[in-house]
Amino acid sequence: MSNPVYQHDETSPATCHQQWHEGKPVLLTKRKTTSSIQGTMSVLFAIGSNGSGQLGLAHKEDVSVPKQVLFHPDQPSSPITRIAAGGNHTLLLTGDGHLYWSGDPTPGACGLTVEATATEPVFQPVRLSKDGPSTGVRDVALVTATWEASFVARRDADGKVTQLWSFGSGAKGELGQGELLVRSPSGTLFKEFPPAGTEIVDLAACMGHVVAVLSNGDAYGWGNGRKGQTGNPEGVLHQPRRIEGLDFKVTRAVCGREFTCLFGDNETGRLAVLGSDKWNTRSSAPSSVLGWKDVGASWGGIYVLKQDGTLLCWGRDDHGQLAPPNLPKLARVAIGSEHVVAMSEEGDVLAWGWGEHGNCGPQVENNDVKGRWNVIASSRFIPPGSQITGIGAGCATSWVDITTG
Repeated sequence: MSNPVYQHDETSPATCHQQWHEGKPVLLTKRKTTSSIQGTMSVLFAIGSNGSGQLGLAHKEDVSVPKQVLFHPDQPSSPITRIAAGGNHTLLLTGDGHLYWSGDPTPGACGLTVEATATEPVFQPVRLSKDGPSTGVRDVALVTATWEASFVARRDADGKVTQLWSFGSGAKGELGQGELLVRSPSGTLFKEFPPAGTEIVDLAACMGHVVAVLSNGDAYGWGNGRKGQTGNPEGVLHQPRRIEGLDFKVTRAVCGREFTCLFGDNETGRLAVLGSDKWNTRSSAPSSVLGWKDVGASWGGIYVLKQDGTLLCWGRDDHGQLAPPNLPKLARVAIGSEHVVAMSEEGDVLAWGWGEHGNCGPQVENNDVKGRWNVIASSRFIPPGSQITGIGAGCATSWVDITTG
Protein backbone atom coordinates (compact mmCIF):
# COMPACT_ATOMS: atom_id res chain seq x y z
CA MET A 1 0.00 0.00 0.00
CA SER A 2 1.19 3.39 -0.70
CA ASN A 3 -0.43 5.76 1.56
CA PRO A 4 -3.53 5.81 -0.51
CA VAL A 5 -3.65 8.97 -2.56
CA TYR A 6 -6.45 11.24 -3.64
CA GLN A 7 -6.07 13.90 -6.32
CA HIS A 8 -8.73 16.61 -6.31
CA ASP A 9 -9.21 19.83 -8.24
CA GLU A 10 -10.99 22.18 -5.86
CA THR A 11 -11.32 24.88 -8.52
CA SER A 12 -13.47 22.72 -10.78
CA PRO A 13 -17.25 22.90 -10.84
CA ALA A 14 -18.94 20.00 -8.91
CA THR A 15 -21.35 16.68 -9.86
CA CYS A 16 -23.69 14.59 -11.78
CA HIS A 17 -24.94 11.15 -10.89
CA GLN A 18 -23.60 8.54 -13.16
CA GLN A 19 -22.97 4.85 -13.08
CA TRP A 20 -20.70 2.87 -15.38
CA HIS A 21 -21.49 -0.65 -16.54
CA GLU A 22 -18.83 -2.68 -18.37
CA GLY A 23 -17.21 0.53 -19.57
CA LYS A 24 -20.49 1.97 -20.90
CA PRO A 25 -21.85 4.90 -18.88
CA VAL A 26 -25.42 4.77 -17.63
CA LEU A 27 -26.77 8.14 -16.53
CA LEU A 28 -28.75 8.22 -13.29
CA THR A 29 -31.44 10.57 -12.07
CA LYS A 30 -30.04 13.16 -9.71
CA ARG A 31 -30.68 12.30 -6.08
CA LYS A 32 -30.36 14.18 -2.81
CA THR A 33 -27.23 12.34 -1.76
CA THR A 34 -24.65 14.68 -3.21
CA SER A 35 -22.61 17.23 -1.32
CA SER A 36 -23.42 20.74 -2.40
CA ILE A 37 -21.66 24.02 -1.85
CA GLN A 38 -22.17 27.40 -3.53
CA GLY A 39 -24.56 25.97 -6.10
CA THR A 40 -22.41 22.99 -7.03
CA MET A 41 -22.84 19.30 -6.26
CA SER A 42 -20.32 16.50 -5.85
CA VAL A 43 -20.56 12.72 -5.78
CA LEU A 44 -17.94 10.06 -5.15
CA PHE A 45 -17.82 6.63 -6.84
CA ALA A 46 -15.79 3.58 -5.78
CA ILE A 47 -14.73 0.15 -7.01
CA GLY A 48 -12.62 -2.66 -5.60
CA SER A 49 -12.18 -4.57 -2.36
CA ASN A 50 -15.19 -4.23 -0.06
CA GLY A 51 -15.22 -7.24 2.25
CA SER A 52 -15.37 -4.98 5.32
CA GLY A 53 -17.59 -2.33 3.78
CA GLN A 54 -14.64 0.00 3.23
CA LEU A 55 -16.16 1.40 0.02
CA GLY A 56 -19.20 2.73 1.88
CA LEU A 57 -21.74 1.22 -0.53
CA ALA A 58 -24.20 -0.18 2.06
CA HIS A 59 -23.03 -3.75 1.35
CA LYS A 60 -19.85 -5.82 1.66
CA GLU A 61 -19.35 -7.22 -1.83
CA ASP A 62 -16.44 -6.35 -4.13
CA VAL A 63 -17.44 -4.28 -7.16
CA SER A 64 -15.69 -3.73 -10.51
CA VAL A 65 -18.10 -1.12 -11.89
CA PRO A 66 -18.15 2.32 -10.18
CA LYS A 67 -20.91 2.66 -7.58
CA GLN A 68 -21.94 5.74 -5.66
CA VAL A 69 -20.57 6.13 -2.13
CA LEU A 70 -23.19 6.66 0.61
CA PHE A 71 -23.14 8.73 3.81
CA HIS A 72 -25.00 8.70 7.16
CA PRO A 73 -26.69 10.67 8.54
CA ASP A 74 -25.94 13.50 6.09
CA GLN A 75 -23.91 14.04 2.93
CA PRO A 76 -20.82 16.28 3.33
CA SER A 77 -21.37 19.93 2.50
CA SER A 78 -17.91 20.16 0.90
CA PRO A 79 -16.20 17.98 -1.75
CA ILE A 80 -13.78 15.20 -0.82
CA THR A 81 -10.17 16.37 -1.06
CA ARG A 82 -8.18 13.44 0.35
CA ILE A 83 -8.65 9.71 0.85
CA ALA A 84 -6.62 7.50 3.19
CA ALA A 85 -7.08 3.74 3.41
CA GLY A 86 -5.90 1.08 5.78
CA GLY A 87 -6.22 -2.64 5.23
CA ASN A 88 -9.98 -2.70 5.88
CA HIS A 89 -11.04 0.89 6.49
CA THR A 90 -11.22 4.14 4.54
CA LEU A 91 -11.11 7.78 5.65
CA LEU A 92 -12.50 10.64 3.54
CA LEU A 93 -11.39 14.24 4.20
CA THR A 94 -13.48 17.15 2.93
CA GLY A 95 -12.37 20.59 1.86
CA ASP A 96 -13.84 22.16 4.99
CA GLY A 97 -11.88 19.84 7.31
CA HIS A 98 -14.47 17.18 8.18
CA LEU A 99 -13.54 13.49 8.27
CA TYR A 100 -15.64 10.38 7.50
CA TRP A 101 -15.02 6.65 7.91
CA SER A 102 -16.30 3.35 6.58
CA GLY A 103 -15.08 -0.22 6.99
CA ASP A 104 -14.06 -2.40 9.93
CA PRO A 105 -14.07 -0.40 13.19
CA THR A 106 -12.79 -3.32 15.30
CA PRO A 107 -9.11 -2.21 15.52
CA GLY A 108 -10.19 1.31 16.51
CA ALA A 109 -8.91 2.91 13.31
CA CYS A 110 -12.34 4.44 12.60
CA GLY A 111 -12.47 6.30 15.90
CA LEU A 112 -15.27 6.04 18.44
CA THR A 113 -18.28 4.44 16.78
CA VAL A 114 -21.95 4.40 17.70
CA GLU A 115 -23.08 0.80 18.13
CA ALA A 116 -26.35 1.33 16.26
CA THR A 117 -24.58 2.50 13.12
CA ALA A 118 -21.20 0.76 13.34
CA THR A 119 -22.44 -2.21 11.33
CA GLU A 120 -23.81 -0.06 8.50
CA PRO A 121 -21.20 -0.02 5.70
CA VAL A 122 -21.64 3.65 4.78
CA PHE A 123 -19.48 6.68 5.54
CA GLN A 124 -20.06 8.34 8.91
CA PRO A 125 -18.36 11.21 10.79
CA VAL A 126 -15.17 10.30 12.66
CA ARG A 127 -15.33 11.01 16.40
CA LEU A 128 -12.10 11.17 18.40
CA SER A 129 -13.64 11.68 21.85
CA LYS A 130 -16.91 10.91 23.63
CA ASP A 131 -17.53 14.57 24.38
CA GLY A 132 -16.79 15.64 20.81
CA PRO A 133 -19.51 16.98 18.49
CA SER A 134 -21.86 14.45 16.89
CA THR A 135 -20.83 15.90 13.53
CA GLY A 136 -17.35 14.52 14.12
CA VAL A 137 -13.84 15.89 14.18
CA ARG A 138 -13.21 19.25 12.49
CA ASP A 139 -10.29 21.38 11.28
CA VAL A 140 -8.52 18.37 9.76
CA ALA A 141 -5.77 19.26 7.27
CA LEU A 142 -4.05 15.92 6.59
CA VAL A 143 -4.89 12.26 7.11
CA THR A 144 -3.09 8.95 6.57
CA ALA A 145 -3.40 5.33 7.69
CA THR A 146 -1.40 2.19 8.41
CA TRP A 147 -3.02 -1.25 8.16
CA GLU A 148 -4.98 -0.87 11.43
CA ALA A 149 -4.40 2.72 12.58
CA SER A 150 -5.26 6.24 11.46
CA PHE A 151 -3.52 9.60 11.83
CA VAL A 152 -5.08 13.05 11.70
CA ALA A 153 -3.25 16.38 11.52
CA ARG A 154 -5.47 19.26 12.65
CA ARG A 155 -5.24 23.03 12.59
CA ASP A 156 -4.86 24.91 15.87
CA ALA A 157 -6.62 28.14 16.84
CA ASP A 158 -4.18 30.08 14.66
CA GLY A 159 -4.90 27.91 11.62
CA LYS A 160 -1.52 26.17 11.75
CA VAL A 161 -1.21 22.40 11.39
CA THR A 162 0.36 21.66 14.76
CA GLN A 163 -1.90 18.97 16.23
CA LEU A 164 -1.33 15.30 15.38
CA TRP A 165 -3.67 12.56 16.62
CA SER A 166 -3.50 8.77 16.30
CA PHE A 167 -6.11 6.07 16.90
CA GLY A 168 -6.43 2.38 16.10
CA SER A 169 -4.07 -0.54 16.72
CA GLY A 170 -0.36 -1.19 16.33
CA ALA A 171 1.93 -3.59 18.17
CA LYS A 172 5.13 -2.22 16.59
CA GLY A 173 4.99 1.44 17.47
CA GLU A 174 2.52 2.45 14.77
CA LEU A 175 0.49 4.71 17.07
CA GLY A 176 3.62 6.69 17.96
CA GLN A 177 2.51 7.24 21.56
CA GLY A 178 5.02 5.09 23.45
CA GLU A 179 5.36 1.37 24.15
CA LEU A 180 2.27 1.10 26.36
CA LEU A 181 -0.33 2.32 23.86
CA VAL A 182 -1.08 -0.42 21.32
CA ARG A 183 -4.82 0.09 20.81
CA SER A 184 -7.20 3.01 21.26
CA PRO A 185 -10.38 3.92 19.35
CA SER A 186 -10.28 7.41 20.85
CA GLY A 187 -7.84 9.91 19.44
CA THR A 188 -4.61 10.53 21.35
CA LEU A 189 -2.80 13.82 20.81
CA PHE A 190 0.96 13.62 20.24
CA LYS A 191 2.81 15.49 22.98
CA GLU A 192 5.56 17.92 21.98
CA PHE A 193 5.25 16.97 18.33
CA PRO A 194 5.69 18.63 15.97
CA PRO A 195 8.44 20.71 17.63
CA ALA A 196 7.57 24.29 18.53
CA GLY A 197 7.71 26.68 15.60
CA THR A 198 7.02 24.01 12.97
CA GLU A 199 3.95 22.67 11.17
CA ILE A 200 3.18 19.35 9.54
CA VAL A 201 3.17 19.81 5.75
CA ASP A 202 2.93 16.17 4.64
CA LEU A 203 1.88 12.90 6.24
CA ALA A 204 2.47 9.45 4.72
CA ALA A 205 2.17 5.84 5.86
CA CYS A 206 2.09 2.25 4.72
CA MET A 207 1.50 -1.13 6.36
CA GLY A 208 3.33 -0.43 9.61
CA HIS A 209 5.24 2.86 9.55
CA VAL A 210 4.48 6.57 9.35
CA VAL A 211 6.47 9.60 8.18
CA ALA A 212 5.68 13.26 8.88
CA VAL A 213 7.31 16.11 6.96
CA LEU A 214 7.65 19.44 8.76
CA SER A 215 7.71 23.02 7.52
CA ASN A 216 11.42 23.36 8.32
CA GLY A 217 12.32 20.53 5.93
CA ASP A 218 12.82 17.85 8.58
CA ALA A 219 11.18 14.43 8.35
CA TYR A 220 10.24 12.20 11.29
CA GLY A 221 9.35 8.52 11.27
CA TRP A 222 7.91 5.95 13.66
CA GLY A 223 6.51 2.43 13.70
CA ASN A 224 8.12 -0.66 12.21
CA GLY A 225 11.51 0.51 10.94
CA ARG A 226 13.32 -2.83 10.96
CA LYS A 227 14.31 -2.44 7.31
CA GLY A 228 15.54 1.12 7.83
CA GLN A 229 12.41 2.73 6.37
CA THR A 230 12.29 5.18 9.29
CA GLY A 231 16.01 5.91 9.19
CA ASN A 232 18.99 4.61 11.13
CA PRO A 233 19.48 2.84 13.40
CA GLU A 234 16.94 0.25 12.22
CA GLY A 235 14.29 -0.99 14.60
CA VAL A 236 10.82 -0.41 16.01
CA LEU A 237 10.12 3.21 16.96
CA HIS A 238 7.36 3.91 19.46
CA GLN A 239 7.66 7.68 19.11
CA PRO A 240 8.58 10.07 16.28
CA ARG A 241 12.30 10.25 15.55
CA ARG A 242 14.02 12.69 13.22
CA ILE A 243 15.45 11.07 10.10
CA GLU A 244 19.14 11.95 10.04
CA GLY A 245 21.72 12.05 7.28
CA LEU A 246 19.79 14.09 4.71
CA ASP A 247 21.49 16.97 2.92
CA PHE A 248 18.33 18.59 1.56
CA LYS A 249 15.06 19.93 2.93
CA VAL A 250 12.23 17.45 2.55
CA THR A 251 8.92 18.61 1.05
CA ARG A 252 7.14 15.29 0.41
CA ALA A 253 7.27 11.70 1.64
CA VAL A 254 5.80 8.47 0.25
CA CYS A 255 5.82 5.10 1.98
CA GLY A 256 5.93 1.56 0.62
CA ARG A 257 5.67 -1.63 2.60
CA GLU A 258 9.34 -1.67 3.64
CA PHE A 259 10.71 1.62 2.31
CA THR A 260 10.26 5.38 2.36
CA CYS A 261 11.10 7.87 -0.39
CA LEU A 262 11.75 11.48 0.61
CA PHE A 263 11.66 14.29 -1.94
CA GLY A 264 13.11 17.79 -1.91
CA ASP A 265 11.63 20.58 -4.01
CA ASN A 266 10.94 19.90 -7.68
CA GLU A 267 13.49 22.47 -8.86
CA THR A 268 16.45 20.54 -7.47
CA GLY A 269 14.83 17.11 -7.79
CA ARG A 270 16.60 15.73 -4.73
CA LEU A 271 15.37 12.41 -3.35
CA ALA A 272 16.42 9.70 -0.91
CA VAL A 273 15.11 6.15 -0.63
CA LEU A 274 15.34 4.51 2.79
CA GLY A 275 14.78 0.88 3.71
CA SER A 276 14.56 -2.38 1.79
CA ASP A 277 15.82 -2.79 -1.77
CA LYS A 278 13.73 -5.94 -2.35
CA TRP A 279 12.18 -4.64 -5.60
CA ASN A 280 15.19 -2.47 -6.51
CA THR A 281 13.46 0.55 -5.04
CA ARG A 282 16.81 1.98 -3.89
CA SER A 283 19.20 0.63 -6.53
CA SER A 284 16.98 1.66 -9.46
CA ALA A 285 16.23 5.15 -8.15
CA PRO A 286 17.43 8.01 -10.38
CA SER A 287 19.96 10.48 -9.02
CA SER A 288 17.36 13.24 -9.27
CA VAL A 289 13.80 13.84 -10.48
CA LEU A 290 13.66 17.37 -11.81
CA GLY A 291 10.29 18.93 -12.54
CA TRP A 292 8.06 16.53 -10.66
CA LYS A 293 4.38 17.41 -10.26
CA ASP A 294 3.30 14.69 -7.85
CA VAL A 295 4.74 11.57 -6.22
CA GLY A 296 3.41 8.31 -4.79
CA ALA A 297 4.28 4.76 -3.79
CA SER A 298 2.72 1.32 -3.94
CA TRP A 299 3.73 -1.48 -1.60
CA GLY A 300 6.74 -2.16 -3.82
CA GLY A 301 7.21 0.76 -6.24
CA ILE A 302 7.81 4.51 -6.50
CA TYR A 303 6.00 6.79 -8.95
CA VAL A 304 6.82 10.33 -10.10
CA LEU A 305 4.40 12.30 -12.25
CA LYS A 306 6.40 14.91 -14.13
CA GLN A 307 5.15 18.32 -15.18
CA ASP A 308 5.19 17.25 -18.83
CA GLY A 309 2.57 14.55 -18.09
CA THR A 310 4.93 11.56 -18.22
CA LEU A 311 5.11 8.99 -15.43
CA LEU A 312 8.48 7.82 -14.12
CA CYS A 313 8.34 4.70 -11.95
CA TRP A 314 10.47 1.86 -10.69
CA GLY A 315 10.08 -1.16 -8.41
CA ARG A 316 7.75 -4.16 -8.35
CA ASP A 317 6.11 -5.07 -11.67
CA ASP A 318 5.07 -8.73 -11.48
CA HIS A 319 1.38 -7.79 -11.78
CA GLY A 320 1.87 -4.93 -14.20
CA GLN A 321 2.07 -2.30 -11.47
CA LEU A 322 4.54 -0.09 -13.33
CA ALA A 323 3.46 2.17 -16.18
CA PRO A 324 2.38 0.28 -19.33
CA PRO A 325 3.82 1.36 -22.69
CA ASN A 326 2.25 4.17 -24.73
CA LEU A 327 0.50 5.85 -21.82
CA PRO A 328 -1.16 9.14 -22.79
CA LYS A 329 -0.04 12.32 -21.06
CA LEU A 330 -1.37 12.32 -17.50
CA ALA A 331 -2.86 15.13 -15.45
CA ARG A 332 -3.07 13.24 -12.12
CA VAL A 333 -2.07 9.95 -10.55
CA ALA A 334 -3.16 8.06 -7.43
CA ILE A 335 -1.12 5.07 -6.28
CA GLY A 336 -2.74 2.13 -4.49
CA SER A 337 -1.31 -0.94 -2.80
CA GLU A 338 -0.52 -2.78 -6.06
CA HIS A 339 -2.34 -0.74 -8.72
CA VAL A 340 -2.45 2.76 -10.19
CA VAL A 341 -5.33 5.08 -11.02
CA ALA A 342 -4.49 7.96 -13.36
CA MET A 343 -6.35 10.71 -15.17
CA SER A 344 -5.25 11.54 -18.69
CA GLU A 345 -5.09 15.09 -19.97
CA GLU A 346 -8.07 14.17 -22.20
CA GLY A 347 -10.19 13.30 -19.15
CA ASP A 348 -10.10 9.49 -19.12
CA VAL A 349 -9.58 7.72 -15.78
CA LEU A 350 -7.18 4.81 -16.32
CA ALA A 351 -6.34 1.88 -14.06
CA TRP A 352 -3.72 -0.85 -14.26
CA GLY A 353 -1.85 -3.35 -12.07
CA TRP A 354 -3.14 -6.02 -9.71
CA GLY A 355 -6.92 -5.99 -10.11
CA GLU A 356 -8.01 -9.06 -8.17
CA HIS A 357 -10.85 -7.27 -6.35
CA GLY A 358 -12.24 -5.29 -9.28
CA ASN A 359 -10.19 -2.20 -8.47
CA CYS A 360 -8.94 -1.96 -12.07
CA GLY A 361 -12.35 -2.58 -13.63
CA PRO A 362 -13.99 -5.79 -14.88
CA GLN A 363 -11.58 -6.64 -17.71
CA VAL A 364 -8.61 -8.53 -16.21
CA GLU A 365 -6.42 -11.48 -17.18
CA ASN A 366 -5.36 -13.70 -14.27
CA ASN A 367 -6.57 -10.88 -12.01
CA ASP A 368 -4.09 -8.45 -13.60
CA VAL A 369 -4.22 -5.50 -15.96
CA LYS A 370 -0.67 -5.89 -17.22
CA GLY A 371 1.03 -4.08 -20.09
CA ARG A 372 -2.12 -2.05 -20.78
CA TRP A 373 -4.81 -0.10 -18.94
CA ASN A 374 -8.57 -0.07 -18.45
CA VAL A 375 -10.66 3.07 -18.75
CA ILE A 376 -12.85 3.00 -15.63
CA ALA A 377 -14.44 6.45 -16.19
CA SER A 378 -14.35 9.15 -18.86
CA SER A 379 -15.21 12.84 -19.05
CA ARG A 380 -16.51 12.16 -22.55
CA PHE A 381 -19.45 10.20 -21.16
CA ILE A 382 -20.82 12.56 -18.53
CA PRO A 383 -23.45 15.30 -19.00
CA PRO A 384 -22.49 18.81 -20.17
CA GLY A 385 -21.24 20.96 -17.32
CA SER A 386 -19.93 17.97 -15.39
CA GLN A 387 -16.29 17.20 -14.73
CA ILE A 388 -14.17 14.50 -13.12
CA THR A 389 -12.42 16.43 -10.37
CA GLY A 390 -10.76 13.77 -8.26
CA ILE A 391 -9.28 10.28 -8.32
CA GLY A 392 -8.05 8.04 -5.53
CA ALA A 393 -6.45 4.66 -4.87
CA GLY A 394 -6.14 2.54 -1.74
CA CYS A 395 -5.70 -1.10 -0.72
CA ALA A 396 -7.23 -2.63 -3.87
CA THR A 397 -9.75 0.23 -3.98
CA SER A 398 -10.25 2.97 -6.58
CA TRP A 399 -12.20 6.23 -6.38
CA VAL A 400 -13.60 8.79 -8.84
CA ASP A 401 -15.22 12.12 -7.92
CA ILE A 402 -17.55 13.88 -10.38
CA THR A 403 -18.83 17.44 -10.00
CA THR A 404 -21.32 19.66 -11.77
CA GLY A 405 -22.37 23.26 -11.32
